[in-house]
Amino acid sequence: MPDLWMPGATRLDIGDHAPTDGGPAKAIAHITWDRNATAVKPADLVPYEDLRSYFSGSGKGVAPHILWDPFTGRITQFVPANSRSKSLADAPGGTRTNRAGSVVIQIEALFFPYCRVGTTVYPRLVDTPCKGWTELHTWIASWGVPDLWPMGRPEDFTAHRSETTWEKVGGWYAHAHVPENTHTDPGSWPAFPVAPKPAPKPVPKYEPFPGAGWFTVGRKSPIVAAMHDRLVAVGCNHYQSSRNKDVIGSGDIASYEAWQRKCGYTGSAAKWPPGKTTWDLLKVPNV
Repeated sequence: MPDLWMPGATRLDIGDHAPTDGGPAKAIAHITWDRNATAVKPADLVPYEDLRSYFSGSGKGVAPHILWDPFTGRITQFVPANSRSKSLADAPGGTRTNRAGSVVIQIEALFFPYCRVGTTVYPRLVDTPCKGWTELHTWIASWGVPDLWPMGRPEDFTAHRSETTWEKVGGWYAHAHVPENTHTDPGSWPAFPVAPKPAPKPVPKYEPFPGAGWFTVGRKSPIVAAMHDRLVAVGCNHYQSSRNKDVIGSGDIASYEAWQRKCGYTGSAAKWPPGKTTWDLLKVPNV
């Protein structure tokens, strides 16, 4: 089972737990939007500690699962993942919002448009450093929330709501997408992290053993030529080989049997065809 509490996050359990309804797993993107600023009149970002105190105190009634500071990567979690939280409006008798999924994990990013941190003003959430996003996304994905924006990734503060989509499709939703709600945040949200491409499998340095049945007289292959060169290098080219060194002939058989004897084999154990142990010891270069 995934972790109920996000690893690495500060756990500040407000104790108001309640089950969700089941259904498609969802995550909801919010911004705190504590102040109204503009490009002409930016405002200082509200301290992270203020929001943490609010959601664990007088703001318990609208607390999310997660408070995320995209400037520092700090994260505080207030309720476990399998509990509903209360950051969405949920009118009596209407469509369920805070409970509408196997999980409905709600994230409040500490941000408002044109907030100022130090001397820098940030018009959009995606303009911030977005520290901690990869770790946050990884944890939410572990709860089965797909990397999908069913109503489109938020690019501005336009609201678009479909009750049918909300009820049937899992994924990420902006606050601006949720039925019964009037907020238009978050305005933007960081892209899903791209999983690193797996490292290419290393090409073997030496030819793997092709199997005893591969070594038939008359077989033509660059591997045979590479084998011939190695037999010469280890001093086992005591016999006349085939006219073409890339074709297995009687000389190759005699030379390889000499190599097997050099490896300590005697009698029938030293006879052709090659075995895996002596082949690996010969270190035929990969061709």
